[in-house]
Amino acid sequence: MEFAALAAWILAAVAGGYLLIIWMAHGGASTKVTRFPILIVVGHPLAAIGGLAVWILYVATGRAAYAWGAFAALLVVILQGFMLFTRWLVGRGGRHARGTEQAFPAAAVAVHGGVAVTTFVLVFLTVMEITGA
Repeated sequence: MEFAALAAWILAAVAGGYLLIIWMAHGGASTKVTRFPILIVVGHPLAAIGGLAVWILYVATGRAAYAWGAFAALLVVILQGFMLFTRWLVGRGGRHARGTEQAFPAAAVAVHGGVAVTTFVLVFLTVMEITGA
């Protein structure tokens, strides 16, 4: 199950990287109007990459402490991602729709979010399995 979680995490990172590229190509942080706080835009991928690195350490070593560290990082990533998603969703098509994030294809957002939820479930189940809970 840890390899399925690893694959899902990598797929979520690829989809998230695609969204980040779109955001940057449309002005990113340099745009004057955005619904995305820059600390979350920067923190979300950094925490995700950090958590992925710790998960890789878990897969390589089998140490439960790494699995728990990756799970903790994933909780931070999910909270930040949910904040980004709700801000994107509120602006979609409404009278307040503006900013570079409105260039995101809905399908890409759905794939990223769906794979992220799958990653969370797989990591959670793995952590529960290795701790005997």
